[in-house]
This record gives sequence, structure tokens and C-alpha cells, in this order.
Amino acid sequence: MSSDAPEQPSTNQTEEPNVTPWTVSGEVNYDKLVNDFGSALIEPELLERIAKVTNKGAHHFLKRKIFYSHRDVNQLLDAYEVGRPFYLYTGRGPSSDSMHLGHLVPFMFTKYLQEAFNVPLVIQITDDEKFLWKNLSLEEVRKMAIENIKDIIACGFNEDNTFIFSDLDYIGHLYPTILKIEKATTASQAIGIFGFRKEDNIGKYSFPAIQAAPSFYSSFPHIFAEYEKKDLERKQKEAGQQKSSKKKSKVQNNVADNESTKADIFCLIPCAIDQDPYFRMTRDVAPRLQFQKPALLHSKFFPALQGSRTKMSSSDPNSGVFLTDTPKQIKDKINKHAFSGGQTTKELQEELGANLEVDVSYLYLTFFMEDDEELERIRVAYSTGKMLTGEIKKILIEVLQKIVKQHQERRALVTDEMVKKFMTPRAMDHLVPKESKPTPVKPLEPATQTNKQ
Repeated sequence: MSSDAPEQPSTNQTEEPNVTPWTVSGEVNYDKLVNDFGSALIEPELLERIAKVTNKGAHHFLKRKIFYSHRDVNQLLDAYEVGRPFYLYTGRGPSSDSMHLGHLVPFMFTKYLQEAFNVPLVIQITDDEKFLWKNLSLEEVRKMAIENIKDIIACGFNEDNTFIFSDLDYIGHLYPTILKIEKATTASQAIGIFGFRKEDNIGKYSFPAIQAAPSFYSSFPHIFAEYEKKDLERKQKEAGQQKSSKKKSKVQNNVADNESTKADIFCLIPCAIDQDPYFRMTRDVAPRLQFQKPALLHSKFFPALQGSRTKMSSSDPNSGVFLTDTPKQIKDKINKHAFSGGQTTKELQEELGANLEVDVSYLYLTFFMEDDEELERIRVAYSTGKMLTGEIKKILIEVLQKIVKQHQERRALVTDEMVKKFMTPRAMDHLVPKESKPTPVKPLEPATQTNKQ
């Protein structure tokens, strides 16, 4: 799963918006994306439910609507509350030796989810994708992958609960699931969803199935083998009871009877909204393969320094702050390149205040300043003209310098041995419920339109 930004993020606010897994241009209307993709906005009731189920407050990314859209999270919580297991799946497409701040966002949020629910996490490194889409050699993407994995580990994930895998290394384990997805998906569907062209290499056509495969627990038998065995025994027992009573059962896994060969194991995917097409396809094939549809949590884009409606790019060092930047580089980038929503003169700023919707410094603070009260103080002061652009940039510089410094300190402690441990397939039975209640989980009905999956 690529968390990368487009190569040339557009700053033309009048350009017709274009959002794909590889390109984001024009002015993005997030509400329109929800309508077009057929997902649902995250309502306050869902935040309250997450807090109640986890006994942990909602992450500030949720409260501030940075993660703002979802698919079937309520159904996943239904299953979780009756003892069904789920795991988290996210990823990274390595296209540079260092990650930038935008890449931190999904990993920060995923870490919160992992700690809140105490569930396994799998992280896909799509080195194969970058080889297919970029002008990079296999040796280059392998090297970038290892460097990015060290950055990911430095985010603080628990190695007992986290499995990181490179597609190039793990493809043999994924391949049976990939084949089933490919067989259930037509070329016309792939072209319709992803816009592939005749001149594209054939590897691009097959890649969506590779990104889809980790959504299904069969890709990770080392994690769920024991639970799968017990759950299938439960299903066989229930099926026998249903047959003896000649009553039609209510199925919990999107199929018409209770004699499924798949366990009720769910997947939750936190990702940027541009990755949704992959998982619309995945959700479309899930019922036919007797898997649960993956649930999703969608985030908005982390903007480039040059504009609030663009994504930061790995290929442009001045588009954002990288995790290898020095304090001076961070200061210079914010002061020189961070787009301001403030007025052109001090007098106008004091009279009119700043436009927070386009001010990059304020937007960055909504991502990285956890203190709600302090952020609100800044919002009021800056929007009413009591704070100048230079002042908010100074605050942001201090916040980012601290975050990057702490990350660099943790990164320096990551060894090759640690990387090996995170990338070694291993059991995570300690995270799987020992017993699950027999309470039925409401089935996820197949959608009638593929683009609304």
C-alpha cells in the first residue's frame, strides 16, 4: 500500500480535481470524494463508540476530522464486541531513502489503533509497486525499503504485535490469495477502477491483487492458524445443529450457508482516501471468496508546504519536511515555503485575521499539536488578527523540530537485528481471543454497485 504523494502535486486551485492511488491534482473536495466513492462520514456517535469499546479517548486525528471517512467500522466493532478477532493492515511504498512528515500520519494513527484494540498489525512494503511505476532498479527499491522499514519501526510499534513484510520477499506466501483475487476480477473491472491503458506494463494490471491480498487473513497463516482451526470447528458444529433442526442459519461471513471454509476474521485498514479504489475492488471480491469485507478508515491528505490542497511529494525536497532534515532545514523550509493564509500587511492581518483553511502552518499544527486547548488558542488568535504569520510559523517550527529530533533519536537505535525480527513470520496467538461468544455478527450485504463497495 503506497502512502506516497504524487510526483508533481498541482497547485492550480481551478484545475479539475483528479484523485487516483498515484496522482492527486486540483482542488480536492473531500465531501464529494465520500459521495463519489460511496463511503460514509465519521459521525460523533462512531467516535463515542470507539472510545467506549477501547476505554481510550478518540485520537486527535479523529476528533479533528483528519481521518474523516470510513467503511463498515460499526460492523467491525460489532464483531469485536462478541469476541471475533481483527487485525490492522497498512503499508508504505518506498520511493526515497527517507520518509517525510506526511508518511508519519498513517503510522501514528495505526499505532494508536494497535494500542487501543491490542490487535495484530501487518505492514506491507510495496517495493514491487515502486519498481513497476518508477524509474528505479530492483536494487534501489530494496535499499529504500529497508531504510523506510527502519523509519516505520522508529514510530514505536511493538515487535510482538507487528509483522512487516516486503512484497518481493513475502510474495510466495501471498500468491495463493493473489491468484484467487485475480481469478475473481476481470480486466475490464481493473481498467474501470484504475484507468489502466494499453501502453501500461502488465505488472500494473496485476498489482491491485497484490495490494488486496493482505486484506484477507489467509495471507498470514502464522498469525491466525490456531483461531482459524477453532472457528471452523465452531462453524461445523453450528452447521450440524442447523441441519438437524432444518432451520436456515443466519450466516456471519457474507455467504449463503454456514458451511464456510473461512473463519470470521476481520481486517481494518487505515489509509489515505486516494487508496480507496484498491479496497473497493477488494470488498467486491470478498464475498465470492468467503472472506469478510475489510473495513476502512480514510484520511485527508497531508498538504505540501506550497498549498493546502496538495500532497507532499517524496521527489521534491522543498515540498515538505523530511525525517532526515536538520533543525535549520526545518526552520528554513517553514519560513520560506509554508504557504500563508495571513494578510499581506500587519495592519490588514490585525484587521481581518488569517484564512485558516489555506494556511499551511495552522494545518500542520492540526496534525502535530496534540494539545487541544493550545491549538484552540492559536486558532482564535491567528484568525482574529491577534497573531501574525511569523508567530505561528515560529510555533510550528518548534513543534516539528521536536518531532523530527525524537524520531531521529529512535531511528538511530533501530538495528538490522530489529528489522529481521519485525520481518520474521511468527505466531501472534496471544492477541487472538481464546473464546468468542456465539452471538451472531450481522452479515455485510454485498453491494449492488462495484464503485460503492
